[in-house]
Amino acid sequence: MVFLCWTRPSHRQQQECINKSGDFNYDSKYRGATSKPFSALQNDGDLSKDGFFLNHNRILVGCGPETYEKSKTALQTWRHFGLNWAFVDPKTSIAAGEKFCVCAKMFLPWIMMPLQVAYIKENRDRKKPKASFGFGSGTLQGHLLAGEERFSIEMDENNQVWYEIISFSKPAHFLSFMGYPYVQFRQKCFAKQSANAVLKYVNAKKTTM
Repeated sequence: MVFLCWTRPSHRQQQECINKSGDFNYDSKYRGATSKPFSALQNDGDLSKDGFFLNHNRILVGCGPETYEKSKTALQTWRHFGLNWAFVDPKTSIAAGEKFCVCAKMFLPWIMMPLQVAYIKENRDRKKPKASFGFGSGTLQGHLLAGEERFSIEMDENNQVWYEIISFSKPAHFLSFMGYPYVQFRQKCFAKQSANAVLKYVNAKKTTM
């Protein structure tokens, strides 16, 4: 089952995709695994044994609480998916259990890939200038891949604000099996372009103040 569309998917088409999608399509023992540090996933032998590949990108967004709050807003409003070839309905709620579609243009057709928010994680240190916000989404039946991805914003003890993407995935359809090197290439392109989208949003908000 693959959800294809020859034009940019409408809200109705995305909802139909979500309604037809099933449950998570990866092992429940890995549910929420992306909430761990990337180093922990690298040392998880079961992930590699079960055929999952890791993807990781971390970029400095700026400094200070104001930048942190703006970057957090960028995630909450799906600005990190504000690309010309991929998007998520910006009205989608960041809430555990919320289902949504990632719509991506692959050559001629668009592909709608259903996911569900698996968890939300937010921490704030009252004694130190440290805070973090992130959420992880798991793939559902009908997605070309099986796995999980986490988007997060962190302000460290030095007031530096970081945007991080962590994911593990493997092919879940013969199309992704056949073209997995290309899929991995697109994942890396997305990570870079997503970071640029967050930077653009934060910098634009600064210039309008």
